[in-house]
Amino acid sequence: MRVDFYHLSRDPAPMALAQIAAKALEQGQRLFVVSDDDAQRAALSDALWSAAGFLANGEVGDRGAELQPVLIAPKVGPAANGAKVVALADGRWRDDALAFDRTMLFFDAATIDGARAAWRTLGERDDVERHYWKLVDGRWVVGP
Repeated sequence: MRVDFYHLSRDPAPMALAQIAAKALEQGQRLFVVSDDDAQRAALSDALWSAAGFLANGEVGDRGAELQPVLIAPKVGPAANGAKVVALADGRWRDDALAFDRTMLFFDAATIDGARAAWRTLGERDDVERHYWKLVDGRWVVGP
């Protein structure tokens, strides 16, 4: 199981997620995106649709949700679209995310304490590979 920590220092989660999602979809992956904030879920959907080439997405419970390459939900649960990758866009760690093959946690200054706690806790597990990402000159790079 792989957990990627994305430190949002410049762009908000919707913009960063759209950039990361485009690369994941190019590789044939499907995404399950989680945020418990209604306004953020709407902003995530808008950012995905507005991305270059638009990134199709829908909400859990919508008609045809299982067909969406990106499925957005208020909580972690079974991915109706078959996604193996979950993105926690609201900066809140959830242990349920470990049921996926890969988890991406997007965090900013407001949620950094929770991200640090998750980093430490996950570091005690032998079955989790952690990676920290930061934005440098507009590109995501593995950080120290």
